[in-house]
Amino acid sequence: MRRHRKDELRGQEIAELAALAYGSLKPERRAALEARVAASPELSERLAEQARAVTLARNAVEITEASAGMRARVEAQRHAPRRWDLGRLLAIGAPAAALVAAAVVAIVTSGTSREQFHAALAPTELTPGASGEATLTKTTSGWRIELDATGLPRLADGRFYEAWLRNAAGVLAPIGTFNEGRHVTLWAGVPPTEFTTLSVTRERADGDQTSSGAKVLVGTVDTGG
Repeated sequence: MRRHRKDELRGQEIAELAALAYGSLKPERRAALEARVAASPELSERLAEQARAVTLARNAVEITEASAGMRARVEAQRHAPRRWDLGRLLAIGAPAAALVAAAVVAIVTSGTSREQFHAALAPTELTPGASGEATLTKTTSGWRIELDATGLPRLADGRFYEAWLRNAAGVLAPIGTFNEGRHVTLWAGVPPTEFTTLSVTRERADGDQTSSGAKVLVGTVDTGG
């Protein structure tokens, strides 16, 4: 049920990013979404994908209109601000509309069609009441890891949690730090197909970049292998 809710919210977010790229997002939602995009590499990447879909759609429309003998009107409007909606796309004709629809669907769904794995995280003796789950999604920037954990007390004042991926040889790759476990986004530059152990430790800002070894959560990435 929780994962279904996450997918539902993610779908709503993608729809709003598409509306922002097309210029049809309501003003009261625009400022908040633009602020979130500015603070999130993931959202910036998705907005760029939507922008590419808009460009492809506009090119398809212009080609179709020009072939119908309206090249002069297209040229006159080229530098004018334009908004595109489904009504206009349907009006330009079935072949071009099908091309545009296919392009938009490919961009919008690209975030969900990428390689994706999951991991269930179990507690250790340091936090026996904790638990967590993580979703690892491959992107062009690396592996985005969405962690949601409960039972971890908030750490502050120089103390924090750090997440790690480890391979079979025991090599650790740090993937991010946080203060509490709700809705955490981490990033990894190593593949979870090789670094299959995901763990969370308690750390302190003491200048030592190695793991403290104080694990509070640990689990194995389910790669289906």
